[in-house]
Amino acid sequence: MTKPLNIELDRSAKTSLAEQIRKGITSAIEGGVLLPGARLPSWLDLAAQLGVARGTVRLAYERLMDAQLITASRATGTRVADRPRILGGRDEPPDHGPFMDMYQELMAGPAIFQMGVPAQETLPAKLFTRIHSYAIRAELSKAALYPDPRGEPELRREIAAYLTIARGLECSPSQIFITGGFSSGLGLTMRVLGLQGQKAWVEDPSFPITKHGLGLAGLSLAPIPVDEEGIDIDYGMRTAADAALCVVTPGQQAPLGMTMSLARRLQLLDWAAQKEQWVIEDDYLSELQLSARAAPALASLDRAGRVIHIGSFSKTITPTLRLGFIVSPPSIASRFAEVAACLAPAPIPAVQLATAEFMRDGHYIRHLRRTKRLYSAQQDALQNYLEPRVNGIDVATAGLAALLYLPDGTDDISLVRETLAYGLAPAPLSAWYASPASARSGLLLGISTAPQQHIGRACDRLLEILERYKKH
Repeated sequence: MTKPLNIELDRSAKTSLAEQIRKGITSAIEGGVLLPGARLPSWLDLAAQLGVARGTVRLAYERLMDAQLITASRATGTRVADRPRILGGRDEPPDHGPFMDMYQELMAGPAIFQMGVPAQETLPAKLFTRIHSYAIRAELSKAALYPDPRGEPELRREIAAYLTIARGLECSPSQIFITGGFSSGLGLTMRVLGLQGQKAWVEDPSFPITKHGLGLAGLSLAPIPVDEEGIDIDYGMRTAADAALCVVTPGQQAPLGMTMSLARRLQLLDWAAQKEQWVIEDDYLSELQLSARAAPALASLDRAGRVIHIGSFSKTITPTLRLGFIVSPPSIASRFAEVAACLAPAPIPAVQLATAEFMRDGHYIRHLRRTKRLYSAQQDALQNYLEPRVNGIDVATAGLAALLYLPDGTDDISLVRETLAYGLAPAPLSAWYASPASARSGLLLGISTAPQQHIGRACDRLLEILERYKKH
């Protein structure tokens, strides 16, 4: 039996009658009013029912058939097509799982003390104006060609020149691959190396998202503790000598902030060369070293071609660019090119070309200098306000964060969730550790998102919450 349809038509609307009919039937199908297999009126009958031309309904039905929402045959008439059933009903949100809950909490914001994002006032307006301009010109004038999947040559040249000067890393543009940020670079590298089923050293503590990404790539993790010199290579060789990969943040350890010593760097490179293992250098915050000049990149010391350097513009410019880069050893650059071309091409050219010009004109270097001056002032203001008021809690500098060590057993994750209601977003230190047994409790207060005019009020609110937790 044909199911009656209740379609309201607005003849004064700009939307055509055929499109209104198509939308009305689509809504009925997606809303469950019309179930799979339900018979629809013929286009002749529906035209008479709605008082429209038969061609109007026929056009709507043709569009619905193109979208595979309905089928038509002489034997069975016009019916709703079979479609996968949505379990739990359309109104029930999907379960994204505990990892995505953690990810969204870690990236919560914008808020005071949030880590991993730059100060709003340092965002370079010139760059965004250029991105917009390049995008418009590309749409209007460029030929419809596929861009280079490795990235725009102009940006790769600028990055190579910058790394030579600022990080001591001599490389050619052919070794550089443009990515959608660090995570995108990590994913591309994992595809190139193909280390599924093997073991990876990771710093303990280290970035939770990196560890989860390595697990998704099929690696088992060997957490290696860090000390004042960085990752403990001797511990790694004693406990996980068969690892195929080591992921490190040598410039500023994430999250504790120490720079890996030269002795440890040489020891790590010697291990990688002898065992023919790979090292991924996550260049986390290295360009934003506030206390001294940024240390040379670990890859600058690599003579065996075992270090893959991954950098990004997320911390120095903004994560909204979704722009980063890989420096590949020459021996596997062709493999990176193949995987980029087939599975992970570079982001849109407009962003790349604008960033290349931003760097070429010297704006990027000047932007970094201004940003470091601002962050140094905010770091001093935060430390000066906190230290006399924390009542026995240790306060340390950890890269672009102030680290408050809390008494053992403090539930820093629950504490952080409570601060979110007040516009604060410190990160819980324990979440960065591999296991609860090794974890320390603490709060990481991002400096870049702590404007001086708000530091006093934000710290007072945070200390009030801490006092409540002490009493419990």
